[in-house]
Amino acid sequence: MESIIKRFDHQVICGIVESGSKVLDLGCGNGDLLHLLAEQSGVKAQGVELNNDAIHACVEKGLSVFHSDIDSGLPYYPDQSFDYVILNQSLQEAKKVETVISEALRVGKKVIIGFPNFAHLEARIRIFFGGRAPIVSSLPYEWYSTPNLRFLSIKDFKSFCRIKGYKILAAHFLDSQGQVRVLPNLFAQNAIFVITR
Repeated sequence: MESIIKRFDHQVICGIVESGSKVLDLGCGNGDLLHLLAEQSGVKAQGVELNNDAIHACVEKGLSVFHSDIDSGLPYYPDQSFDYVILNQSLQEAKKVETVISEALRVGKKVIIGFPNFAHLEARIRIFFGGRAPIVSSLPYEWYSTPNLRFLSIKDFKSFCRIKGYKILAAHFLDSQGQVRVLPNLFAQNAIFVITR
């Protein structure tokens, strides 16, 4: 089910990014999304990744990827040098969330942020009735092996943007079937926001 949700994430993001855009993907993993954007939309794609195996997978796909930790900021990139900066399924793993988002907004005109919704109904039920950290399709890890450092909901992220003065340009909410249009904080497993300053 995780691959289905990821595919929906990728489809939505490909629908957001205009053809020929300059794109930087922070925490790009094995490069599947960047490769798809380059193939489908002809974007000028660049990634930043910390994991060496993931970098090798990106290089095998012909992608340009820099080995760096996004928590350290993006000092080598000038202001507004990308049309889009993407943080898809990597924000919840960041140690310095405010720095990462601020830097993404500095180097990109728009920032696309996708993350698992920790307030999803299935997760709530598993915590309430099971009394344990939930393992669900969008959160498939045991508490001791999860890469997630942050546990945020859709409401949390909207509140964060309001406090920081970031403008939400678009929001998409997903489950294993596609878009969620009713009570997304309860029913969506993943969220994708497009923000700007």
